[in-house]
Amino acid sequence: MTTIIGVRFKTGGKMYYFDPQDTPVAAGEDVIVETTRGLEYGQCVQGNTEVPDQTVVQPLKRMVRVATDADKKTLARNKKRADEAFIICKRKIEERGLEMNLVTAECTFDMNKMLFYFTADGRVDFRELVKDLASVFRTRIELRQIGVRDEAKMIGGLGTCGRELCCCSYLEDFHPVSINMAKDQNLSLNPAKISGVCGRLMCCLKYENEAYAELQKVTPKQGSVVDTPEGRGKVITTQMLRGTCKVQLDDSPEHSLTEFQCTDCCVVKGACRNRQNAAAMAEERRRMEQEAAKQQKKQQAAAEDAPEETQGEPSVEGEAPAEGAPRRRRRRGGRRRHKPQNAENAGGAENAPAQEHAPDAQE
Repeated sequence: MTTIIGVRFKTGGKMYYFDPQDTPVAAGEDVIVETTRGLEYGQCVQGNTEVPDQTVVQPLKRMVRVATDADKKTLARNKKRADEAFIICKRKIEERGLEMNLVTAECTFDMNKMLFYFTADGRVDFRELVKDLASVFRTRIELRQIGVRDEAKMIGGLGTCGRELCCCSYLEDFHPVSINMAKDQNLSLNPAKISGVCGRLMCCLKYENEAYAELQKVTPKQGSVVDTPEGRGKVITTQMLRGTCKVQLDDSPEHSLTEFQCTDCCVVKGACRNRQNAAAMAEERRRMEQEAAKQQKKQQAAAEDAPEETQGEPSVEGEAPAEGAPRRRRRRGGRRRHKPQNAENAGGAENAPAQEHAPDAQE
């Protein structure tokens, strides 16, 4: 086991472990600790606590001392210098015409380094700016580009709920938030309503995401067909937090809805939204198409056979065709049929009537 204390440097910032050096420290006391940036002034949020060795990253930085009144005065003086440095840096940025938005400036407790945080759309060449600032402050200068979420965390503000921003009040880290979380909670997908002051999706969308994910397992989807204690119907609306859904029963009027508990409704698999079985509808449609295809084939066969039977019995000259008799048709793609010139070419007794109407020259 390792004895540690938890120290936080900013309100709502991340807590870091330090070695108290066998010094009892209570939560709420200010301390001076050693960090990679040098000496830092922080607040103890977790007193002396023993934790497993696996949860501590070695080597553990040590606590130098409990903050004194002189340290508090030094902290106030450093904040004043950081405010002055912010104004000077902003003026230098405007003089050089750099496309960057300065967010804040801060300095370490021992004034060994000054840090400037900024946001920009792309990469910015600030090498000349660093030289200008180093010539003014005579100390190490560091510029860091941050995102819009970190900008909101540093500046602070009020959210659409009227409370202080979660990121600058108690959230230590940012968690990924997706648009699917808003869809699962049946929220409006209007960007103005689901976005925070930083322009990104609100962090609070993740708070209830796990609860909605569990409720979706027992809540039927809108438009699904379910079996209820009063019969089968279609789900119109759902209330996941209340665990209820409104169903339009098959034997009920068009605009009559009945409310049921989601646990009492059983989703009918394979059912479509118009209250009929999708497989039965597909089978019925397939059977009707097959019958229509057979009927069409019969009609085509009858149309092709009818001219063949009447083609060998031409009507007598001057005699009008019988009423309702099919017309002679010429086959597409074939040659026009000519009347035989004599009885030999007629080809048998079937074409005998054509011999009587042969030309006089052949008689």
